[in-house]
Amino acid sequence: MFIKSLIIASLIGAASAACPNQCSGHGTCGANEVCTCYDNWGMGGQAGGDCSDRICPYELAWVDAPDRTGKTHSYAECAAKGICDRETGQCACLPGYDGKACGRQTCPDDCSNHGTCEYMNELTFATVFNDYYNTATAGKLGVGGVRPATDFNWDASRARACVCDSNWSGINCATRMCPYGNDAMATRADTSDALQYQTQKIVIYSGGLDGQGNNTSSSSVVDFEDNTFALTFTSAVNETFTTIPILVKPSVDNWETTLAASVTSALRSLPNQVIDDVTVTVTQMGNELGVGFSVNVVFNGDAVHGRQNLLEVSANPCADGCTPQITGFPLMITGSNTTSYVVESVAADFNSYECGRRGKCDGDTGICSCFEGFTGASCTTITALV
Repeated sequence: MFIKSLIIASLIGAASAACPNQCSGHGTCGANEVCTCYDNWGMGGQAGGDCSDRICPYELAWVDAPDRTGKTHSYAECAAKGICDRETGQCACLPGYDGKACGRQTCPDDCSNHGTCEYMNELTFATVFNDYYNTATAGKLGVGGVRPATDFNWDASRARACVCDSNWSGINCATRMCPYGNDAMATRADTSDALQYQTQKIVIYSGGLDGQGNNTSSSSVVDFEDNTFALTFTSAVNETFTTIPILVKPSVDNWETTLAASVTSALRSLPNQVIDDVTVTVTQMGNELGVGFSVNVVFNGDAVHGRQNLLEVSANPCADGCTPQITGFPLMITGSNTTSYVVESVAADFNSYECGRRGKCDGDTGICSCFEGFTGASCTTITALV
């Protein structure tokens, strides 16, 4: 009887230890001698087995074959762009991919230290060099007409690209940009027409004390009395310059002329003669839409031929420690039918090409090598007809 009990006990012990490697200490042994592994443990990337291997993080696969329903981009270990280290549970991502599950792209050459690596859903119009704000993308004041990108593609928060610093371009931001200018040999189809320079119109409405922004709400141009604002200009090579504070004082005589002169001086005083000449006029407005004023800026300098990025209006307060220090427009209205805005009101006859289309850009130096018969920083001056 004693011998029979030993045999039964030995059989029970053998049965309890029948799971492979006792599930390696990373799972529980269940029915039919099958291991139920703890989270992130398995064997060879699959659940079960002897629970001896780590399982790496999953992410939507960058590339995979469709399932029987036609679905692609299913979840895959290391996003199908990395090799799982079964001992550590960490992905060794293939070149060009990053993250704990290889779920995001890297940027080429780390943008050569001349740019930032941005996700696709962070890219907006005019983040690519020489894209211009225009009336189709014009938005509220203070955002320069840019509407933030909205992208619901599966890779919108995973695919990344370089956004280059000013004066740099290329997918890895390794190429210098050269000056832009008008093609000196370009002619208009009808030279009897008056030459058109690009004109931008800045419209600023007062919301009045009740914020309604119309003539019945006691809004007045005097609402802007002693307020200061600034303008930001982005050049064709993505250089960004902001003016000194510009004072608005409607209580004085001929205040529109005074304000126009202040805007002209502020824009012409930007560094590097980035705007060499403009003509500015200011007009007080008062109609059923509201009360305010408009600023027309005509870009008629040689350095600003052709399309220019829309000016951006700094209308929020910028106090101590801020540059430039401005009061902003606390009563400016931006959220109704009287929304303040900036638009291109007149398109230019001039064009704008790298090196004026009459030279070749040296991507190492950012200097134009002008063709024979042309000279100037952007090859816009004719020296001889050849």
